[in-house]
Amino acid sequence: MGFENHPVHRTDLPREACITLLREADFARVVSSIRCLPVARPTRIALVGDDHLILTSSDDMITTSAQRGDVLSVQIDGLELDGATWSVMVSGIAAPAEPTEQLPPSLLRALEHGATLLTLPLNLVTGERVN
Repeated sequence: MGFENHPVHRTDLPREACITLLREADFARVVSSIRCLPVARPTRIALVGDDHLILTSSDDMITTSAQRGDVLSVQIDGLELDGATWSVMVSGIAAPAEPTEQLPPSLLRALEHGATLLTLPLNLVTGERVN
């Protein structure tokens, strides 16, 4: 069975659509470069306003990257009912964050289990839909 009858259509998502998808997400992958190799680790996320994410990590290399002020990326993706997929990537300079009472329960649970809280500004937001 060939794919020639099923062309792939990629559509860039505008920033506003990416923000909406980020607002609905609570789980993502934090992407970094460790020893010059790409690494993706699971993380809990929450969007704060329209300008930054709060995320948790139990990975020492990720938390050290945030303490150094390294660039990190967070990636989410999904599948729509029509079979289309989408992906959103956020990149920015990470930093440690302090817990507040306004954190979602999923982030509070991660902190109770030893995770560290980080913040990531939405410096670069890209997304695409593929069908």
